Amino acid sequence: MADKDVASLVNRVVMPGDVIGKVADLEATIEGKIKIKFGPGLREENGVILAYKAGVLRHRKPATYLIDCNQRRYVPVKEERVIGIVTNRGSDSYKVDIGGAMPASLPSLSFEGATKKNKPNIQIGDIVYARLSVANKDMEPELDCTDGSGKSMGLGPLNGGFMITCSLGLSRKLLSKEFVLLKCLGKYFPFECTVGQNGRVWINSSSTSHTITIANAITNSEYMTNDQIQTMVKQLMRGVQA
Repeated sequence: MADKDVASLVNRVVMPGDVIGKVADLEATIEGKIKIKFGPGLREENGVILAYKAGVLRHRKPATYLIDCNQRRYVPVKEERVIGIVTNRGSDSYKVDIGGAMPASLPSLSFEGATKKNKPNIQIGDIVYARLSVANKDMEPELDCTDGSGKSMGLGPLNGGFMITCSLGLSRKLLSKEFVLLKCLGKYFPFECTVGQNGRVWINSSSTSHTITIANAITNSEYMTNDQIQTMVKQLMRGVQA
């Protein structure tokens, strides 16, 4: 694949060890001073982009490239939004399970308005939606419940509701504007839904039965087309109303 440019490989299957292209050639195709970002499955070695996972090469505008695959083990990527479970608490930080090889650290001051005298009341077992501020294979991941400027922007504790796990591929589908599932469900159910890029989905609705229906719809949708999803949601609605 070395003789092909990156654009020609987007949305095609690549294998571990495939040469995706050269960083210099890719930078030449991008307008402005936008930094290229490599997501899960890709890495740069000596100016060459290599795949180290099998999957479909994806491009997210303006300049993010990644390998889309249905693995469940999450590999932390800087700036991704994830849902974690608090597993331990110390005097100045929390340990959070994000589904990776090691827990992430969440400083107690990494919340909007938090101070040494006014720390958030986070307990073991609580669910948090956070941004990965540090993600390096040689370091412990670190989370932040602000957008980097001190504002929460939807990040922070997720109170109540119900969390399910899914493949990383499905979580990325749920975050895509082209995937119609959440829009279809929103026509029938008033609910809140937060999707973490680590394969976790938090759902909060007005009743337990609605929450279960939404969770089942999400789980069943992984390999469906948009037309199949619309049919499934209508069938689920008939079952709820029966």
